[in-house]
Amino acid sequence: MDRADALQRLIEPTLEALGFEVVRVLVMGQQRTTVQVMIERADRTVLTVEHCAEASRVLSAVLDVEDPIQGAYTLEVSSPGIDRPLTRLADFERFAGHLARVETVRPVDGRRRFKGRLAGVDGEAVRLELSEPVANGSAEDGAAAVAVPFAEIQRAKLVLTDELIAASGGVG
Repeated sequence: MDRADALQRLIEPTLEALGFEVVRVLVMGQQRTTVQVMIERADRTVLTVEHCAEASRVLSAVLDVEDPIQGAYTLEVSSPGIDRPLTRLADFERFAGHLARVETVRPVDGRRRFKGRLAGVDGEAVRLELSEPVANGSAEDGAAAVAVPFAEIQRAKLVLTDELIAASGGVG
């Protein structure tokens, strides 16, 4: 388990008690460590600056008591934004129909980078409808489909489109 995973396990119960879900935790930097925590409201209402400030205050207290990070660090609490990272299997289902970029750890159907419409999940695999064909992919109306094992996804995020902005109500 890396530092970000350990931190997420530590802070998740506190944030859930406040009505937030953790989208992603990143620990960055060598000289001066930055801990970036992306959150969203569990009820899917708009996350405000005040919500982030509240979460930051509470997390600062938890991190001060538990002291999981050596030395000084900066804590950043933010919204995932409209073109958010997709970090949980449920995210791929929730944002089905939207355009996303997905990068895998190892090649899937001969490649590591994909861009296409999210078509939900099938068990532990994320389904994407691509505009270009892939090896072993099924083509329908010129589009190819691929199932990417969730465990193989290194990074994924929504692509900012007019459709996504309209669906989000124009806010992140």
